[in-house]
Amino acid sequence: MAAQDEGFRDRVSRQGEEALGRLAEELAGNPLVHGALTRAFGAREKALQAQEAAMGALGVPSAADVERVTRRLRSVSQRLEGIEEAVDRLDARLEGLGEALEDLGESPDGADRMEGLEKRLQEMGTDLAAIRDAVAPGADVPPRNQERLAVAE
Repeated sequence: MAAQDEGFRDRVSRQGEEALGRLAEELAGNPLVHGALTRAFGAREKALQAQEAAMGALGVPSAADVERVTRRLRSVSQRLEGIEEAVDRLDARLEGLGEALEDLGESPDGADRMEGLEKRLQEMGTDLAAIRDAVAPGADVPPRNQERLAVAE
């Protein structure tokens, strides 16, 4: 009996679907129904445009405006997260560099290195002064016209 009930149900269901399909086709093919649907959809579109214009005149954002702002805010948020991650990576690298400098006996800010460079520059200045004294003794540098003397035969 259950098998007969399922067969009957399937048959009635199939016949109902076929009847609804034929009815929908006939309604869609009817010029009067088609015209009414076209006018209804046109009226709906005009009502939406009028609503957006009225909301714009009042300064109230439409749903599309809110959606655009929401998407833009998401985009900015994602970019900001990327920047934060890059800053964190850079901070970690700088921290590692500072530890490496400390291991070498230098301060992370480079103060020891600057002191060494200044000391070396002073030594070079002293060496240059010694060379100048050896090449041209005396405090005065000879005038330009005396740098090359003509040799007479």
